[in-house]
Amino acid sequence: MGTAQRRRWTFYEAIKVLKGVVCMPKLKTKKGAAKRFKLTKNGKIKRAKAFGNHILTKKSTKLKRGLRQAGYLDKVDAKVIKKLIPYA
Repeated sequence: MGTAQRRRWTFYEAIKVLKGVVCMPKLKTKKGAAKRFKLTKNGKIKRAKAFGNHILTKKSTKLKRGLRQAGYLDKVDAKVIKKLIPYA
């Protein structure tokens, strides 16, 4: 007898094997990306605009008001971010 022990299956794993359901492992969400980006219903990635946190005295009211509005990522960048938040 070899020294390697056999792995014991859980009940649910055994049921999956019997049914023929082979599942891929779940993907992990990158939490930093999940906090910064949201997915809209149309599939666009919504983001916050930069430069609105400090040194606001020299920025005009119109500019600061515009920085409050959401921005959207380009399609090229959105492809990368969608991989980071697979279940958004």
